[in-house]
Amino acid sequence: MAKDEAVCTTVALHPEAIERARAALPDAETVARASALLKALADPTRMRILLAMRQGELCVCDLSQVLQMSQSAISHQLRVLRDNRLVSWRRAGRQVFYKLADQHVEEMLADALDHASE
Repeated sequence: MAKDEAVCTTVALHPEAIERARAALPDAETVARASALLKALADPTRMRILLAMRQGELCVCDLSQVLQMSQSAISHQLRVLRDNRLVSWRRAGRQVFYKLADQHVEEMLADALDHASE
């Protein structure tokens, strides 16, 4: 523990604060899904894919050119994003187009960028 780190030197419980904190905690399954979502967002490549999609839907070929990565690498990352419901897709003939799943994803990206630039 660092020298200047805060430590409780006396036991002083605050029952009301404890109860408010407990009541505010979501169930374990919701916490696990939220953690997985943040883990998916934490990868710089996946973040760049999502940021590129803010301008509209893109296919794997388009994303490959924008990010200068192989289509295989893009496809792998898209699977993670799909599994975490961060992107949705539609098929047009032989091509598949991806876009941000919903407004929540757009807001998370905007908030992350705003916070990072503070």
